[in-house]
Amino acid sequence: MRKKLDISAYFVIGPENAEGKDLVKMIGDVIEVGYTCIQIRSKVASAKELIELTKITAEEIKRLGKSDEVALLVNDRLDVVLAARDAGIKVDGIHVGQDDIPVGVCRKYLGEEAIVGLTASKRDLFEYIKNTDIKDIDYFGVGPLHETATKPDCGLGDDGKIITRTYDEIKELAKTSSIPIVIGGGVKLEDIPELSKTGIGGFFVVSAISNADDPKQAAKDLIDAWNENRVGLL
Repeated sequence: MRKKLDISAYFVIGPENAEGKDLVKMIGDVIEVGYTCIQIRSKVASAKELIELTKITAEEIKRLGKSDEVALLVNDRLDVVLAARDAGIKVDGIHVGQDDIPVGVCRKYLGEEAIVGLTASKRDLFEYIKNTDIKDIDYFGVGPLHETATKPDCGLGDDGKIITRTYDEIKELAKTSSIPIVIGGGVKLEDIPELSKTGIGGFFVVSAISNADDPKQAAKDLIDAWNENRVGLL
């Protein structure tokens, strides 16, 4: 398992989230202001496109001298991670959901030093986090905090309604989990002060950065708010 993992500021991005902006510049800007984790995620891009975006992102991380500080993950696609690694691209791991490839398979093929993140089950969430075997998992992803257009089915319950998470629930989850938790789903700047006090490992965002008029400033504002409000809590 990864000895040092920092998921405090976590940016999820794919071609469909670029909103006509320079995707490479956006990724570089986010890394430059201090984001610690970048996840490549797309439900529309081909494997070839995802490998290329992973390569470009790894090159940006290296260019900025952050290869030992910033974790590069790919969502869902173990094939993309393995192909990228085979091409000499530095990919640190994978994030999978409940319906994706099992975490044990990811760990088997990626090795003990890889990062493997898992989206926690929305059904019986507290029991799931309390009882799930975490031997192959480095962190849980939980959400949504709010409904989000980026992933409309995020938190969709069996009754067709979206299950969002309160700050009190998140605080309790952080106490319950023996591994770090990252919270996302509609997270905005105004949420960060309260989120930072819950004891979670970090926040993840997509549109709060990608949809902003100035993505770099938006990314900086989010991470600054997180760091400022964490003072005295660590």
